[in-house]
Order: sequence, then structure tokens, then C-alpha cells
Amino acid sequence: MTHQTYPRSAKVLLGGIAHLGRFIDKIRLRHAGQIQDYNYITVGFDKYLIDFLGIDANAFEQRVLAGGTDEELLAWVKMSGCKPSNEEVLQWSKNLLASGPNDDAARERFRIRLQEVASKRGVTVESLPSVSTWVDVTELDEERL
Repeated sequence: MTHQTYPRSAKVLLGGIAHLGRFIDKIRLRHAGQIQDYNYITVGFDKYLIDFLGIDANAFEQRVLAGGTDEELLAWVKMSGCKPSNEEVLQWSKNLLASGPNDDAARERFRIRLQEVASKRGVTVESLPSVSTWVDVTELDEERL
């Protein structure tokens, strides 16, 4: 049985920013050939994060691949991005972590994701912990819930 490598949780804050550490991990893991099936840079929370921070995705990817600590990468983001206030970062992170499906199409995608998680675990959807956010569906999928 092979061990699946996952990026860190979006709930782990880096400089108060949700998902930033996860995004760094996704870049590193993808380029190491350890993950393939993640949304990457142009969609989902990655795109939402890039837009919020006002950074160039390709430049950030190259900076991550050049190496450095989380703190050094955070400093690059702060120097290169749009410099949101601490209050804006707090609110953005809170909103990202609380976001769930908000229309019928999104609710259907959410239901399908839960079914995929249940199938991977060999259980019914009803036996999974109850979740209502996109981050928690990922937590379930990556076996943190």
C-alpha cells in the first residue's frame, strides 16, 4: 500500500493567511511528482488566494521552487503583493474557511465530492462526519477529519 502525501491543511495559517501554506506545499509536491490531481494555481482557492494577495502566480511558483522557508516566502508575498491590512487578512481567511456551496450547482459539486470521499473510504456518505464547508470536505478527503 502506498502512502498518499497531502499538502498541509488550508486551516494552517501562515502570516494569518489561510491556504497560503497549503498553496506552497502544493507547488512543492506537484513539482516533486508527488501530487497530480489537485486544482492548481488557476482555479479554486489557489486562484482566490492569488487574487487576494495581488501576486503573480507564475512568479510565486518560481520563488517557491527556488527554495526558502515559509517565512521567507511570506516576506516575498508581502513585498510583491497588494499588502492587505491585518483586518483584511483576518476577514479574508475567516471567509475562506467558512465558505460552502451557495447555489444549486455548487451544492451538487459538494454532494459529489462527499460521495467520492465516501467511496474512497468504502463507507456511505451518511457515515462521514457532517461538514458544510469546502475546506472541511478537503479535510475529510485528506483524512484529517
